[in-house]
Amino acid sequence: MNDRCEVRISDVPVLCAACQARQRGVCAALDAEQLSTLSRSSTKKRLDMGSELIGDATTVEGYANILSGVVKLVKGLPDGREQIVGLQFAPDFLGRPFQAESTVTAQAATNVVLCSFPRRSVDALINQSPQLKQGLLQQALRELDGARDWMLTLGRKNALEKVSSYLLLIASSVESAAKPQGQAVEFDLPMTRQEIADFLGLTIETVSRQLTRLRIDGVIRIVQARHIVVDNPARLKICSGA
Repeated sequence: MNDRCEVRISDVPVLCAACQARQRGVCAALDAEQLSTLSRSSTKKRLDMGSELIGDATTVEGYANILSGVVKLVKGLPDGREQIVGLQFAPDFLGRPFQAESTVTAQAATNVVLCSFPRRSVDALINQSPQLKQGLLQQALRELDGARDWMLTLGRKNALEKVSSYLLLIASSVESAAKPQGQAVEFDLPMTRQEIADFLGLTIETVSRQLTRLRIDGVIRIVQARHIVVDNPARLKICSGA
């Protein structure tokens, strides 16, 4: 389902004024005129869980801001084996500027809403706006820092710390988007137990045991199979080894 992102009030498009990407994402670097220019070529897209958003080694034709939902980044081997190498959340910028072809597959881990724009529109703004270029660089550096942290998690943490780190990653994205720091957060796990196990280098049985341990210890509550409530994020952070 697609909707135009073009309705305006004053100089700033209405949807842009209320959008997370405008407040906390790369669009915060744009002025009202640049936002209006970008909005004329922007399209809001709603995609179901499992949809492929970007194919590996495909020509880059556009970019998007994630408005809601979780996107997983996947790398594959020639024999078909795959590895989830990252997760993106609202209001992350999805896509790789300055590159002709994508280097990962991006899939909707949950139902997602994107604000998409053609490559030519964003590239033109990047050339005009040093602030936008800096915003994209800052996101890239955050992702680099996150990748280094995850290398530490995979290489040195035990099973409980790994599962706790994964839950903390999801909780932190929910917390920053909707709740003051330190308050209880709840979310649906955006990955299956098998995907979580592969992401953490564990078995499904180990993931399940650690989730049960966190539940028994009162760190989390499990509501149905995939809905998690973290009443005290500080305790979860301690369990993650951070």
